[in-house]
Amino acid sequence: MIPRSSGRISTRRTSPGTRGARSNYNNLLVEPADHALGRSRGGLSTKIHQIVDGHGYPLVVLIGPGQAGDAPMFPHLMRHLSIARLGPGRPRTRPDRMRADKAYSSRAIRRHLRARRIVAVIAEPADQQGHRKRRGSRGGRPPAFDAVDYRNRNVVERGFCTVKQWRGLATRYDKLALTFRGGAVLKAIVTWLQALGDTP
Repeated sequence: MIPRSSGRISTRRTSPGTRGARSNYNNLLVEPADHALGRSRGGLSTKIHQIVDGHGYPLVVLIGPGQAGDAPMFPHLMRHLSIARLGPGRPRTRPDRMRADKAYSSRAIRRHLRARRIVAVIAEPADQQGHRKRRGSRGGRPPAFDAVDYRNRNVVERGFCTVKQWRGLATRYDKLALTFRGGAVLKAIVTWLQALGDTP
């Protein structure tokens, strides 16, 4: 809490909006109660979460409050993954492998990928390694990790660098989350159009 001084003017909320309400990732056409805003160290902020293909082209674009972790967004991203096939058949929802940074190293995520027969290329953070080693034989074996394939994860980082070139996405001024996500989706469409334009 910030201590109040006698000379400070107190303000009250003018909006009856719900505080702390979670975003709705089932229906992306409905404005979430929290407007995908969260208070982190830098103040009010919003995170853009993406799944990209091996070339860095966005496949799923979601947003969430800035203070929220990355791992809880993983099941929502996977649920919205749907790639139409060129010929007949249902859209593809299961990639061959999933490359992700240490923020996605959890038992739940690894279990989810293993159940769907998706190869997990996720680095294990040092604290999880130490915890597993302290438990000895009860800690189990370290998860499989392909360090060479993990280098290809840089495409998503480079993709976010291009996202930050859009002023409206780098610094959110939109009141509604729908408007802000619309800009992120528009950036993804532009990325795909540029990629298709470069294809002979």
